[in-house]
Order: sequence, then structure tokens, then C-alpha cells
Amino acid sequence: MSRPVIAIVGRPNVGKSTLFNKLVGERIAIVNDTPGVTRDRIFGECEWCGRKLSLIDTGGIEPYSEDIILSQMRRQAMLAIEAADVIVLVTDLTSGVVATDHEVAAMLQKSGRPVVLCVNKCDRVGEPDPAFYEFYNLGLGDPIQVSSVHGHGTGDLLDAVCAYLPEKGEGEDEGEIISVAIIGRPNAGKSSLVNKITGENRCIVSDIAGTTRDSIDTVVRNSYGTFKLTDTAGIRRSSRIEDDIEKYSIIRAKMAIERSDVCLVMIDATVGFAEQDSKIAGLAHESGKACIIVVNKWDAVEKNDRTMNEFRKKLENDFSFMSYAPMIFISAKTGQRIDRLFELIRTVVNSASMRISTGMLNDLLADAVARVQPPTDKGRRLKILYMTQASVKPPTFVCFVNSEELFHFSYQRYLENRIRETFGMQGTPIRFIIRERGDKK
Repeated sequence: MSRPVIAIVGRPNVGKSTLFNKLVGERIAIVNDTPGVTRDRIFGECEWCGRKLSLIDTGGIEPYSEDIILSQMRRQAMLAIEAADVIVLVTDLTSGVVATDHEVAAMLQKSGRPVVLCVNKCDRVGEPDPAFYEFYNLGLGDPIQVSSVHGHGTGDLLDAVCAYLPEKGEGEDEGEIISVAIIGRPNAGKSSLVNKITGENRCIVSDIAGTTRDSIDTVVRNSYGTFKLTDTAGIRRSSRIEDDIEKYSIIRAKMAIERSDVCLVMIDATVGFAEQDSKIAGLAHESGKACIIVVNKWDAVEKNDRTMNEFRKKLENDFSFMSYAPMIFISAKTGQRIDRLFELIRTVVNSASMRISTGMLNDLLADAVARVQPPTDKGRRLKILYMTQASVKPPTFVCFVNSEELFHFSYQRYLENRIRETFGMQGTPIRFIIRERGDKK
């Protein structure tokens, strides 16, 4: 039996994302006084009375708006309502009951799902504000006073939610979940890729740059395993960031990189490489994450039998600092090579998680030193006494040497290449920690 799903819905700017963050215990959803900040469905988890609940934060519902983004936000909210076991309708005490609240309440009553009415922004403790009783007019039963900022009433809210849930069953065993962050410049096709993989409109897609704001997690299961895909906001140059919301979006994207196992660096084949692409890839490289360079929109490129090799050679030069990263040419629109993409993800995760015994490493080291002598300086030759693996993700090796100064970067690169060739470490950076003999650190 899977976890119960709770959808948090309501009109714009009533505090849905603030409540979501409070219940989850993390600042996952971006919060701002501007209406319409949340656009896609955002997923999180919380635990109450021994039960684990899956929460969905949604964008504000504008029932009759014909705006492209607002209509897609409404569609995303409807998908959340259809998937939910219980719906939490969030309203705002400070503005009272408005016409949109009645329209959303009527929509929820038609859904046939149990609805818990939450009156948010009840920040004052004690007797309810007289305006609170106005919310009985929505016909959804007893409203619950909540302050999502301070956390007042959230326990009562979760009690009311749990009252609608069936008896606790055994949860699904998730097993190993591979976290995959999809990063890149705006309009590279990150959201389209998630939608194609899931087979539904999980993320809002538009030609308008900056459509995705939050980092959106989506769990996908297939023959290659269980993957948590994180669709992130497009990262632009700092000089082009115009408002706080975009700044928060980019912070969320960087956080998604930090908590990922693999980063898919998305390139738009119709636009080609830009300097910003290397900076985005550099964020993943510096964080020590396994990486795959994904060239999207390959179906839209006019090509002959040499086009892919020429494009690949150019990108190998552009991404020379992360030559370990494999490349794949896909189309999120047609689904071209998406199965191959999951195979690659599994390969690079295995490489990043690989452990090599000290004995095997030192056999490799002896062979490497015999092939290419270590460097010398003023009559002193570098001696690598032994090498051992300290950690994984990324694979990190400690080298004990007679002189740290003699261990030149070029020789480190030589040893790195020998390790990759011997053990097939594809798609992951490799780190070296140098320890000098007698060093007490």
C-alpha cells in the first residue's frame, strides 16, 4: 500500500506554500508575497501520529483565467486533486471569503474527495476572530484555524486529515532511489524531458523563459531502477537575474545539485554551446557529482552522417574540464534515446559508487610508475609510497608521498586516466588527497 497523498489547494496568495514548508519541515517551495509564485506541483513528505504522508503543493487556482501560465497552473492543481486521498483547501482570514473561494470549494465538492477547510493567517491566539465564522458559508464543514507562519493549528489540521484516511497499511519498499538533477539554461527542454519520461504533464512547459521556478521532484520506476528526477529552474548569468523569485529559483537549483547523485547537463542543440553552459556544468563538477551531457532537441537539427561527430568533438573541446562526462543526443519531444539515457545514468552511478581495494590500487600504482617514471626536481624524485580509497561519490583516493610539491598536476592526471582505463570509471570526477610522509594531518 502506498503512502496517502494530501493535496494543498486554494486561490493565489493564501499561504499554501508556507503551510507546505511548515508541514514538510523544510523550505522546499519558494515563498513570496507575489501571487502565482508556485506554478508546478511540488512534492514533499511529513509524518504525523506514526503515519507518513505525501504532500503536494499546488499553484493558486484561478477558475476562469485564460492566461497560458494560469490555465496550466489550474491543470496542474486538477491533476493533484485527482491523485489525492484528502484535499486541504487553504483560505485567508485577512481577506475573508471571496468569490474565488466559493468557486474552488464547488470544484472540490464535485471531485468526490474528502476536503479539510483550513483558514490560514490566524496568527492571533485565543478566541477566533469574528471573521472566522464566515468560512462556514463554504459548506465544507468545520474550518480549522491555522497560522502557517508560526505553526499554530497544524496539529489539528493533520488530525482532521488523518481522520479521513483508511487504517495504516504497510508502505511500499522504495529500495535504492537514485537522485537525478536536470540542470541547464532556460528553455533547454528540462521540463519537457520530465513530462516525456512520466507520460504526463508533470511540469508546466512554455516557450516563456523562466516558466519553471521551484525544483520539482518526480519519482520514476522502470527496468533500470527507481529514480527521483528533479526539474530545476534554468540558470542564467548573474547579471541577467532581475527579481528575487528568480534568485530563489537558482538557489533551489543549486541545492538540487548538492543533493543529487547524477546531474544531467542539458544543452539545446538548436542553440548550441554557450559560456553559461560550462558554468552550469562547473557547479556539478565542483560538487563532485557524476555528470552526463544531454544534447536535447536533436530532432530539430538538420543533419547528415557527420553532424553528430562534429557536434560531439566541439562539445568535448568546450567541456574539456570534465572529459569524463559521457554525451547523449536525445529528443524530449519524440522520446529518442531516452531508454539509453537511463542506462547511462545507472552506469555513471555505479562508477561514482565504486570501491577499489587497496591491494588492487597499489598493483595499478606499481604498473603505472613502471610505465611512466614520477617527476623529479633538483635531483629529487617523487615517490608514491601507497594509495588507498577514502570515499565514494566521488571516488576519492589518498596518496602517501615523500614530497607533496613533487606530485605535479600532470602526474595526478596520468594516474587518474590509468584508474579510469583499468576500472571503467565513466561519468564521475575523481579526487586525490595528497599526504606527505610525516604529515600528522
